Amino acid sequence: MINFWEYDVNLQFHEIGQRLRAFRLGSGLSADEIAKRIGISRTAVYRFEKGDVVKIETLISLSELLDVSLATLLGVEIEYISSAVTYFERLRQLEAEANQIVVLAGPISFLLASDEFQHSLEKLLKESVPDATSQSEKALENVDRIIQILKERKANYLQRRPTVVNLMSANDCVRLLRGGFVGRPFLPLADLEDRRARARKEVEHFINLIESEPIGIQIGIVTGTLPHTTFQIFRNGDQKTLSISPFRLGEQPNIRLGVAMITRTEEAVSLHESVVDQMWSESLKGREGADYLRGLIERVEIEQKGHYLSDDAS
Repeated sequence: MINFWEYDVNLQFHEIGQRLRAFRLGSGLSADEIAKRIGISRTAVYRFEKGDVVKIETLISLSELLDVSLATLLGVEIEYISSAVTYFERLRQLEAEANQIVVLAGPISFLLASDEFQHSLEKLLKESVPDATSQSEKALENVDRIIQILKERKANYLQRRPTVVNLMSANDCVRLLRGGFVGRPFLPLADLEDRRARARKEVEHFINLIESEPIGIQIGIVTGTLPHTTFQIFRNGDQKTLSISPFRLGEQPNIRLGVAMITRTEEAVSLHESVVDQMWSESLKGREGADYLRGLIERVEIEQKGHYLSDDAS
């Protein structure tokens, strides 16, 4: 059992405050509601979130109210996060301090995605929420919170411009090109064609990024099978943080179910860095990577035209 009294909390209040904010946003509770339920002032809640000293008794009350373990609030070993709102807020916080971000996130990395993708994301995420479930209303409210956090993440990235190393899966790109940006199955054919066209345009956006070689952006196309779970490594000087997530944006989005993890455990970070090194060494880069993606677009278009001709013949 962890002895929290021996944990060096005094040097970690800023990070504890960040986690408190993230889990509060994920809960949907306002600072006023938090304050009333545990008997403190709203000002105190905001002070805690900004990194002021907080008593362990208050932390225990907050952890119980927010339904999160004290270990996760303190950042001891691993943070477990079941809310997409909380997770994306934690990413925003980590990105705000990182000098380098390594991303393995399916076919589309949000920070590098086009403005068009960002503008269409709200509709796509709301479309992914199933109708007539007990959690539908809350999930739709969460989309609004997520979109706001994503806007802040993108603005922060454009202002700070940390180095980004982005590994893209060729197999995921093919699936995206075939299916398009869809949040649910069986869309009308005309709508589906529009979603495929948007997917093609987004892949072309990444081709342009690869060919233009902007400073601080490195993209590698991995042609083999990649892990289905996405992860990111945030580096800030000697400090490294790993996030592992089931939450997805864009292609087959998921903002409802799953448990993400964030940790600075040396073993976990080191093992994932080894995976990154192997994938990067095997990936296609520069002109070779751009030409490969261009070839995927052409092959999928030929495939789809063949389906249409077959359907007409029948």
